[in-house]
Amino acid sequence: MKTTKEQILNSALTVFSQKGYDGALLRDISSSLGITKAALYKHFDSKESIWNAVIDYVESYYSKHMESVSDIPIPENWDELKELSLRQIDFTIHDDTVKRVRKLLSLEQYRDTRISTLATKYFITNMEVRFTEIFERMIENGALKCDNPKMLAFQYTAPITVLIHHCDREPKKEEEIMEKIMAHIELFTQMHGR
Repeated sequence: MKTTKEQILNSALTVFSQKGYDGALLRDISSSLGITKAALYKHFDSKESIWNAVIDYVESYYSKHMESVSDIPIPENWDELKELSLRQIDFTIHDDTVKRVRKLLSLEQYRDTRISTLATKYFITNMEVRFTEIFERMIENGALKCDNPKMLAFQYTAPITVLIHHCDREPKKEEEIMEKIMAHIELFTQMHGR
């Protein structure tokens, strides 16, 4: 059972991801919980304090639920890479919190420097670091032909990231988008596999 504070943060994440910081009202957050604004003020003294707590929650959620580089089982072959990739993509597309976070980051990345930093981290940097490590190990194991694992990681992850964002905008096209992701992974495998 979530505490009242956790329920407020969850509701605030939803409201902020739909309306952005400027468009969100404390009334929106309190009414979605069935509480008064006064009850909200017992836990947070302002919209900005809720905003900052939501960002802290987002960072904590990502740390807890996304595998760190050191925890990733390094694929021994292309089938294992495909399995790892699809597992991460499935989580990213279907986890409700991650979807709301992605929308929030997309909406607010040009307004708030902390959000901008997180958007870069979660949309680009983390994936590059994660797959650079994977591809370095696959090169060492002889499963991959390339001498630039960092650029290879970028080539691999950028189209997938774009397609995940497409899925956010048009969830009814998920099946078609997943087919494109699968085709990308297959082509990548043919081009770079040994």
